[in-house]
Amino acid sequence: MDKYTYLNNANPAFVEDLYIQFKQDPASVDPYWKRFFEGYDFSASQNPDGISPLFAKEVAVSKLIDGFRSRGHLLAQTNPVRERRHHKADLELGYFGLSDADMDTEFEAGADLGLGKATLRSILDHLNKTYCSAIGAEYMYCRNEKLREYLQTRMEPNSNGPRYSADSKKAILNKLNQAVSFENFLHTKFVGKKRFSLEGLEAFIPALDLSIRNAANTGAKEVVLGMAHRGRLNLLVNVFQKPYENVFAEFEENIPDAFERGGDVKYHLGKSADITTAEGNSIHLSMLFNPSHLETIGGVLQGICYAKSLDRYAGDVSKIIPIVIHGDAAVAGQGINYELANMSGVSGFNAGGSVHIVLNNQVGFTTNYNEARTSVYCTDIAKITESPVFHVNADHPEAVAYCMQMAFDIRQQFGIDVYVDILGYRRYGHNEGDEPRFTQPILYKALQNHPNIYKKYLEQLLAENVVNADQSAIEANAFDTLLQERLDIAKSAPVHASEVAFQGHWSDYRLAKAGDFEKSIETGVKQSLLDEVAAVLYGEPADFTLYSKMQKILENRKKVYTQDKTVDWATAELLAYGTLLTEGHAVRLAGQDAQRGTFSHRHAVIKDAETEKQYCALKNLPNAKADINVYNTILSEYGAMSFEYGYSLASPNSLVIWEAQFGDFANGAQILIDQFLSSSEVKWDRFSGLTLLLPHGQEGQGPEHSSARLERFLQLCAQENMFVANITSPANFFHLLRRQVHNQFMKPLVVMSPKSLFRHPRVISPVSDLVNGHFQEIIDDASVDPKKVRRVVLCSGKVYYDILEKKEAAGITDIALVRFEQLYPLPQTQLAALRKRYAHVKDWVWAQEEPGNQGAWFYILRLLHDWNLRVISRPDAASPATGSLKRHEKMQAALVSDVLA
Repeated sequence: MDKYTYLNNANPAFVEDLYIQFKQDPASVDPYWKRFFEGYDFSASQNPDGISPLFAKEVAVSKLIDGFRSRGHLLAQTNPVRERRHHKADLELGYFGLSDADMDTEFEAGADLGLGKATLRSILDHLNKTYCSAIGAEYMYCRNEKLREYLQTRMEPNSNGPRYSADSKKAILNKLNQAVSFENFLHTKFVGKKRFSLEGLEAFIPALDLSIRNAANTGAKEVVLGMAHRGRLNLLVNVFQKPYENVFAEFEENIPDAFERGGDVKYHLGKSADITTAEGNSIHLSMLFNPSHLETIGGVLQGICYAKSLDRYAGDVSKIIPIVIHGDAAVAGQGINYELANMSGVSGFNAGGSVHIVLNNQVGFTTNYNEARTSVYCTDIAKITESPVFHVNADHPEAVAYCMQMAFDIRQQFGIDVYVDILGYRRYGHNEGDEPRFTQPILYKALQNHPNIYKKYLEQLLAENVVNADQSAIEANAFDTLLQERLDIAKSAPVHASEVAFQGHWSDYRLAKAGDFEKSIETGVKQSLLDEVAAVLYGEPADFTLYSKMQKILENRKKVYTQDKTVDWATAELLAYGTLLTEGHAVRLAGQDAQRGTFSHRHAVIKDAETEKQYCALKNLPNAKADINVYNTILSEYGAMSFEYGYSLASPNSLVIWEAQFGDFANGAQILIDQFLSSSEVKWDRFSGLTLLLPHGQEGQGPEHSSARLERFLQLCAQENMFVANITSPANFFHLLRRQVHNQFMKPLVVMSPKSLFRHPRVISPVSDLVNGHFQEIIDDASVDPKKVRRVVLCSGKVYYDILEKKEAAGITDIALVRFEQLYPLPQTQLAALRKRYAHVKDWVWAQEEPGNQGAWFYILRLLHDWNLRVISRPDAASPATGSLKRHEKMQAALVSDVLA
């Protein structure tokens, strides 16, 4: 609003001074005032002793115009079924020093509305039509002057009303008939079945259909849409062209193989389609799957669109349009929306803006709107990103279509988020089985006699002589007959799902087989390639002032690699990235401290000590065939991990990693982990190779910096759905990262990554281990004679080194220390070989530093129940760790002593 401070604080003397300044140099004043003064010939009409009363009134009328632009939405007639809440808008004439006596006075200020010189009566009428009718527009808080001018130019000349041709109106009517009739058909044929109907908001269907087709005609190639369950079935059949019989078969449960892998309920499933406009332009549509966690899909959608814009459209975000459909209660109530709004303009996460559509039925489950939020509007989150909002009456289908097309155009032209809040109602209870009169008796009493939108719009077009009553009836009956025919098909024979996996960008991949998990593929690389990548990693950038400690780190990298022929954890990780880049696999790593690394270990991106200019060594790899990007994210887990999961879905050939600052913090993204990551394949038939790096380990840093909740991930493991690893060797980590990309199948990977092990003197690997070999799921104890072993200790992760140090110091040779580097899936052949090697041993121990009710113990006990295992761990605890370092050290020492006793 900076531009309008002149107007809001204007007084006649100030305006006169500003006018004099304008006369001297028109470019020296604000563009708004420049427009205001243009056309006035004050030299002839001004009173030399002061400003004329008429001029003061001109200022008042200009303030009135600005007031309607800023606050007219508070009075707009956007609610079709309720008297809207009363908001003080301060738009009365007296507020501006005007009165009824001025109504027939002509003012030059009318020119700013495109009216020319006009009476106050005409100006006021025009403002009411533009800003207080079926559409309420919020945009004056946007500091982008060109955006404000664009909107005023777009809305004010036509009183913010659509001007559709007869053919367009018929198209809207036809889509409305499909939307309304489909819901009525389901309501009568599948009584009591959940469908989460769109009734009360059906205008959304023709509006979206028209907007998508218009986008295709203006250059867009793809639309990706995410939404919850309300109206999903209607959208799938009437926009995404899902066959009606397929939906009916889902109600009849007559699709024998559709949910073979697990699946989900019909109103959670996704769909893709290609449509061609009348002008011959094609556009690809994708409806993303979504669980009942209503807003979760938003971050996934952003990641998908961002990845596709890079991989398929050379970064041109106008080619792919993200559309997010919200419920009114959800958009205001779910915190992920704030996270995503905050992230939307950040480099590495900016998908070019989204079109946000709110299906506002004024009830959240059973919660009234005034119980669902504090803000005036459910869309007030838009103000965070200064995004324009259009509130529109759902009983005005042309207005809904007009707003939505305008939103699409703004997104395409300005690359920002735009919100369309469609205010309607919900004809039935939350899921057609609820009784809404329990909780909203007044509203549902009013809805009893409220006509459906198709009938209302048909009457309007009949009155306009756009359509013929008889022909409209014939078309409506024909569609009802079509639905019945499709239902008969669904009942007569099984209808098979049409979606087929492993096409397009996924054609090189397949489903995993049981044998894939017995031994990892070879992932070693040539020594010459490692040398090439290492030289880049320890090379100092030219024309770059290095921080003294950073220079020592680079020097040490060089010494360790070239002289000692070894690598530590961070170097092995970066070498894995570099070798993948030379093979054409892009790498994306994001996390709150990903560039430096939470523990100041990675330094994938370094900064000039004088200018803070960034340098990423791996971007300078001579023979790279792909790019690496390492991003520090906003302070978010839920939104950030959702974005990376979405990115992984759209970029299968890349290594996509999300790193938690501490593994404990991943529980902030638990919904994404539970509803998507762990069940992506069996629920949605979608495949992700997302890797999570979750720092984990008992090191006395307190309850919030010790445990990545390994037990929760293991509890989610089944059907070979993902990999869970807790690794002790840099070389093994190198091979694990490379395996993640080179496998012919995609699985998420969860790594309990280390903290203290980054600098542990024994956590190094010979470079030769990177040249040869593969990831080792189980690492046996090579230091013992199997025949002399009396106890086998199985463990995983950092505790191995604590036990090893004491074991060697005590000279113990009859205890074998076996590492489970991959906890899931456990390779059966390797387990069998381990049992055979120590067949004589009676004492088998699972050792873990986590409390006994946490960590891997319950998982191991269930899988190896016949091994006669006993556990040595911390005592069961409600918290992951103690807050006292001294107490921690005492507990750790006791645990290690018990293992070796």
